[in-house]
Amino acid sequence: MASHSSVHSPNGQMRKLAGGYLPIENYGLIGNMRTCALVGMDGSVDFMCWPEFDSPSVFCRLLDKDKGGYFSIHPAQDLTVTTKQQYLPSSNILQTRYIHENGVVDVVDFFPRPKNAKVIFKGPKQSAYREMTSVQEELKKWLVRRVECIRGKLSLDVEVFPAFEYATEEHTTTILLEETLPHAQQSKTVTFHSKTVKLQLDVTIDKGEDDTTCPTVRFRKVKKPGMLGEGVIATIEVSEGQAISFTLRNDLPNHITENITSTDLDTQQHDTQSYWFNWISKSKYKGRWREVVARSLMILKLMTYEPTGAIIAAPTFSIPEDIGGVRNWDYRFSWVRDSSFTIYILLRLGFTEEADAYMDFISERFIKTRGPDGGLPIMFTIHGETDIPEKELSHLDGYRGSKPVRIGNGAAFHQQFDIYGELMDAIYLYNKYGKPIHWDLWCSVREMLNYVLTILKDPDMSIWEVRNNKQNFTYSKIMLWVAFDRGLRLAEKRNFPCPNRAKWLEARDFLYEEIMEKGYNKEMKCFVQSYENNTMLDSSILIAPLVFFIAPNDPRFLNTLDRIILPPEKGGLTSTGLVYRYDTELSEDGVGGREGAFSMCTFWLVEAMTRASMYEPKYLVRAVNLFENMLSFSNHLMMFSEEISRSGEQLGNTPQAFSHLALISAAFNLDRVSEFRR
Repeated sequence: MASHSSVHSPNGQMRKLAGGYLPIENYGLIGNMRTCALVGMDGSVDFMCWPEFDSPSVFCRLLDKDKGGYFSIHPAQDLTVTTKQQYLPSSNILQTRYIHENGVVDVVDFFPRPKNAKVIFKGPKQSAYREMTSVQEELKKWLVRRVECIRGKLSLDVEVFPAFEYATEEHTTTILLEETLPHAQQSKTVTFHSKTVKLQLDVTIDKGEDDTTCPTVRFRKVKKPGMLGEGVIATIEVSEGQAISFTLRNDLPNHITENITSTDLDTQQHDTQSYWFNWISKSKYKGRWREVVARSLMILKLMTYEPTGAIIAAPTFSIPEDIGGVRNWDYRFSWVRDSSFTIYILLRLGFTEEADAYMDFISERFIKTRGPDGGLPIMFTIHGETDIPEKELSHLDGYRGSKPVRIGNGAAFHQQFDIYGELMDAIYLYNKYGKPIHWDLWCSVREMLNYVLTILKDPDMSIWEVRNNKQNFTYSKIMLWVAFDRGLRLAEKRNFPCPNRAKWLEARDFLYEEIMEKGYNKEMKCFVQSYENNTMLDSSILIAPLVFFIAPNDPRFLNTLDRIILPPEKGGLTSTGLVYRYDTELSEDGVGGREGAFSMCTFWLVEAMTRASMYEPKYLVRAVNLFENMLSFSNHLMMFSEEISRSGEQLGNTPQAFSHLALISAAFNLDRVSEFRR
């Protein structure tokens, strides 16, 4: 799993080429299932919310090169270095290597994990936080950055410029040690105190037999224009065999904090490596794309909020879907929509504890947070709350000038009826592959499906979260069909009492007939976006055979599939093997602006073709080629964002859970069908 990439340029050149920003794909993700950070290929932490995923940012240079804040360790500006970045094998420990003819230096970044920590799958109702104390005492809320010289010697600049509360809060910077010497009694070197957060930077000189040859760190304070507090910078020179570590952590009251020794850090790194190795070893996937599937699983694990079991859509906010455009959303929440895909992947690949935790989170929300009419919110915070107001941070410039920068998500209050199908599918799959569902959950299912009977004929805002007119979206109607289908199957499988069985059956049949009549355009010979927009192609229809709404070899579906595969100029949605959601220039969705091809939809196309190939063998080779082509658009660490631009760059929030879920599902099914065909 040691994928890597290299860049050969004068340090800082990567940013200069894009006006002070790194390409979106030039980042790696590290985390601890509480929060995470994005580390650029130039050794800069440009994104970190602290102490949790949805907390305000401390580093956010990704969304404002001047004000956002960062923590950078990189060779001196005038040096031309080759940079390589990779994960250490079977782990989420990231290594950035600088190679120069005079020396080679590794920067190893990670958030520590205790090696034997169990996943706690208690929802908030069971006081998760109290029960977790034994684990939380072990979980160090540290960001660790270890620098080691492998050959020769190299001069590095270290810069730490926090910007608290989304760069709106002033802070005080205090240098406690003018100079950090080896074996000094105190590792606590600098503190950064804002009104809400107190951070301290510890410096640990790791190696060097003789004190006189050890590197020294001398920080000085610097105020940058536009920033609300001072940062610190230092230049260090490291020689072969020398190492130095920088640990950022909460500053505890009264300055009573244990010193961090190099032995402590060795233990933390070893335990973290063991944790990830043990975790990924549970994977049941043994197919031909093992490396890329393992990386996708580890990325998904990083997007799990351990105290509640919630899984976020992406750990970032407001990374644009089009450079300079307005499609900039906050994805640090848990969508009901992702639930069935997540449950399916976790259970089929052997991650039962995570599936249990996530199911507990979803089912508790489902039982407790339905509206007075019986409706369900489409998303929740990592703590299970539904109050997610959308705000614009007008003081931030946005990634490469892409405004507005948004936090929160106004779509939280949307009516998106497809969620009932996805939730019912999740419950059905969990009952089938996980544990039998309990009576109280079944009672909630009945109440919810009785509510769904009342909205059958209503329009909604769809999976794509349009922000103008509600329509009868074909995808939403298919998922409503799924809701009743899974409810009926579950009742039968478990012999649960089902007083409204006849009405559910009638609703299911009504929906099927209606979709075939109004959701299919006989002249165009394809399924359409909505009953109103009945000449518009939409790639969400690719889900139909995946949820068993239609046979994958049904001529109506194959005609639609063949049309989607065509390039946009010929009326299709596929360009360079990448699939677009729909034609944004033809379809007014109330958001405006352009967007890239959708990673998830491309993997859906692969899976739809894979299923079709069971009956139409010609689709199998195309599915494999399409899948391999899509993998080539991942970044150097096999990470996918939400979208891919026409120029091949990644766009949108990154990494995107749905992209990785769809990748794993496509790989899993391609392997199964390939075995079958053999």
